[in-house]
Amino acid sequence: LLFAMGLGTTITFASSHWLLAWMGLEINTLAILPLMCQSHHPRAVEATIKYFLTQATAAAMLLFASITNAWITGQWNLEFMSYSLPTTLVTVALALKIGLAPLHAWMPEVLQGLDLTTGLILSTWQKLAPFCLLLQINPSNTSLLLILGLASTLVGGWGGLNQNQLRKILAYSSIAHLGWMILVLQFFPSLTLLTLLMYFVMTFSLFISFKVNNSTTINSLSMSWSKAPIISSMVPFILLSLGGLPPLSGFMPKWLILQELTKQSLAPLATLAALSALLSLYFYLRISYAMTLTMSPNILLNALPWRLPSNQHTLPLAITT
Repeated sequence: LLFAMGLGTTITFASSHWLLAWMGLEINTLAILPLMCQSHHPRAVEATIKYFLTQATAAAMLLFASITNAWITGQWNLEFMSYSLPTTLVTVALALKIGLAPLHAWMPEVLQGLDLTTGLILSTWQKLAPFCLLLQINPSNTSLLLILGLASTLVGGWGGLNQNQLRKILAYSSIAHLGWMILVLQFFPSLTLLTLLMYFVMTFSLFISFKVNNSTTINSLSMSWSKAPIISSMVPFILLSLGGLPPLSGFMPKWLILQELTKQSLAPLATLAALSALLSLYFYLRISYAMTLTMSPNILLNALPWRLPSNQHTLPLAITT
């Protein structure tokens, strides 16, 4: 299944024909569905069905847009998207595929039903193929992308504020980061790629450290210092890097994106985006508070959990952190 997932993404990467790109996305979706419901938990099955329905809708829209494009222009190439109707449809379909606001509502629900490993695949690897298509079509409709990006940063900030479940918080942080990438996509595509890669590294290390702690709620994180003290002293740095604080690496893409937006004389948009980054910084701070400031000298109301040995490989975690 993992091989088929990689194959689907690779087909999309290598294609210059709309049907082949669509086929790659379909193979990718079909390969991750059994991985999502392998635990046979009712929530996992429900999340799988929700994911399947949204991805099928997006794929159908993509197929319809590419057929419309072929009908208007008479060719199937990805690069020649000169008409506004198919381009807008493709952009909206890909936005639904990666979960940009206002088409984001499936993302927290689906991520909440999965275990952390599959959730990691969903929030990193599954974003690659749609982003590759978005970078290739070079959408001419600038205001649509800006609206999608700004809405995603705001929704990603607001949605995660009152959450207690880590996977939902990670889903909202994913929506916010994708919004940042979409904002700068048409002005500076390589910057979008840089932000995507930075986001992948930070999310990877965060998911795996939560998996080592075996925790899915903020409350269970407050006991993590007794299991893995070094990890729980490192994770706040990853969190603050995701929030975009200056000495850490997550600050670099945000700074460059804001600079590029002001160069394009979109200063109000840049201001709104920066303010929405403050919103998401709040819940990152909340998680790091739960992990580090509730350590042993403080009074804890709940009992210490068993220190079961984790069979998780810690080398990828160490490298990405």
